[in-house]
Order: sequence, then C-alpha cells, then structure tokens
Amino acid sequence: MTAPLATLPELPKVELETVRDARLAEGGFLALRRTELVAVQDGARSASFAYDTVHRRALDASVMVAHHQEGGRVHVWLRSCLRPPLALRDVPMGAVLWEVPAGLVEPGESPRAAAAREIAEELGFDVPESALADLGPPGHPAPAMIGETHHFFHVEVDPATRVDAAGDGSPVESGALVVSVPLDDALLACRRGEIRDEKTELALRRLADVRA
Repeated sequence: MTAPLATLPELPKVELETVRDARLAEGGFLALRRTELVAVQDGARSASFAYDTVHRRALDASVMVAHHQEGGRVHVWLRSCLRPPLALRDVPMGAVLWEVPAGLVEPGESPRAAAAREIAEELGFDVPESALADLGPPGHPAPAMIGETHHFFHVEVDPATRVDAAGDGSPVESGALVVSVPLDDALLACRRGEIRDEKTELALRRLADVRA
C-alpha cells in the first residue's frame, strides 16, 4: 500500500515594502540593484534591510530537452557550454559544462517561441512551437539572487533533420559540441558529477518520469 503524500502547510504571507531603490552597476549584460526593504508579516514590521539583486533586460528563460528513440532507448541531446564565472572563482573549476539547450525569453516573446528558437540555434533542429510539450511546472533557479523563472519543455526530434547549429555568434557559444546520449547514461553522468548543471539534471529527471 502506498503511503499518502504529506501535505505542506500554507506558506507564510509576507509583504515587502520598498524604502529605497538604487542601481549600483549597469551597462553590461547584468545590472546590480540594491533595495532597502521592510518585511510585513501578520501586522509586524521588520527593521529595514538592504538586499542586492541581479537584473537583466530579458529575465526568464526556457529550458528544453530534445530527444529521440534509437535502439529501443531514449536518447537526449546535449551541448557543451562555456561558463566564464566558473573559471573566475577564487578556486577555478572547469568552465565548460554539458547542458541541455536553454535561452532567454526575449521581451514580447512567449517561452514556447523562445524554446523553438533556441533549439534551432543551439542544436540545429527546426521544430514548430506546437511540437513542444510542457515538462513540469516553471521553477526558480536562484531565487535568493535573481527573480528569473525557468520554463521547461521537451520535444521529439528526427536526427536525420539536424543541421549545424549556428549559435548566437558570441565567443561563449562558438565551437560548442552537440551530442546525443542515452537518457539513462546522462542520468548516471549526473550522479557521478560529470553533468554539473542543475537545470539540466532537473530537466533530464523530469523527462525520465514522463517516459517511464
């Protein structure tokens, strides 16, 4: 007999009031904002506190798993991604990761449209928006730092239709490797720490649930 799922209690209701807002740095890809806030809960007001957050022109992103059947197994498509922040740490880490394709949702663009555009750009598959299926609910990758929302999708592709991926033209995306691997091998690579990108592991585990 399966045990019933535990019911989470209702989340506390907290409102934030802005006392002061300032931009500390902007002009590049990211902007840093410092906001002085007061938290109000059950009528009680906190002391004001400063909170730094990161902003950018396009805030949300789509995360996609492209997959196909081969030899009776589900295969997924990954690409190598250069991530400079990992190399700029005090203790540098490998700056190239295996990831599923993902990209920012541009202003006025839907998450599903962004997903189709990014799959073409990063993998080389031309898929219609209607072919993309939701892969679980949206999530927040780093809510203590940025208000970004990730939208998850998956789509079945035909390997014979793939063309060379153009990328976005930046040095960060030039020379990327695009590969397909069995889904269960990719999940094993996550457990071994060979796939270190958390959105990629989450998307792969969701796909495994869908295809189970």
